[in-house]
Amino acid sequence: MNEIKQRLLGWKVESSEEVGFHPVITKENSECKAIEIYRLNLLAGQKYSLETKSKEMHPVLIEGQAILEDHDELNQEMKDLDSFYLPSNNKITIKALEDSIFYIAAAKCEGIGKPSFRKFDISLPIGDIHQIHGKGVGEREVMFTLDPNTPASHLICGVTRSNVGGWTSWPPHQHEKDLEEAYCYFNMPKPKFGLHLSYLESGDIDNCVAHTVSSGTMVMAPCGYHPTVSSPATRNYYFWALASFSPEQRRYDLAINDPNFE
Repeated sequence: MNEIKQRLLGWKVESSEEVGFHPVITKENSECKAIEIYRLNLLAGQKYSLETKSKEMHPVLIEGQAILEDHDELNQEMKDLDSFYLPSNNKITIKALEDSIFYIAAAKCEGIGKPSFRKFDISLPIGDIHQIHGKGVGEREVMFTLDPNTPASHLICGVTRSNVGGWTSWPPHQHEKDLEEAYCYFNMPKPKFGLHLSYLESGDIDNCVAHTVSSGTMVMAPCGYHPTVSSPATRNYYFWALASFSPEQRRYDLAINDPNFE
């Protein structure tokens, strides 16, 4: 196996199902310099004190039901795919009302942003938060959990659902000069699966790696192109997190399509 493929294979991580708080993608264990991803697993009745310290954090409740406590601005009950945002120097208690899983995006905080909460509402009309991207086999549904118009330092995040057997992030795109990304898959229990493709140079399919993904799989995209496809009778579901290299680059319109597939 050549060096490029060996490098790309290291971009896939299986997140822990053990109870507790788990680093998954960090500066210490990956190529990523801007984006970090954590996973928090709680049993019903358990509490966890989340401290942001110098980071901004954006937790999304992937599964279960929970309540937020001990924060002046955020004391909310959470259900599937509800989310919140905290800038640096914040602390909050998360209490699981049912067995719960949180995916948590994090990045350096530049003092931009304030605590916020968002209910997941698939009935929202198509617009700034609820969007349809792509056409034909590449059509997919996107819901922002932390949109570009909500103040934050580096993070933009959301949830994507593909059509059955469909593609997402198609045509393939990259945004390596401005942002890093991580894809965090859920609601795809085995034997359901999809494929997350990674390649570095335009049209270089000879050096493309296909990562098999199911619930709990996370794939980083520090650079290069990263389309995905679901297997027949399956939808790809994933929480995606973008982190810009500067607050000025925190934009959603910076992707560059691979011209070979436009």
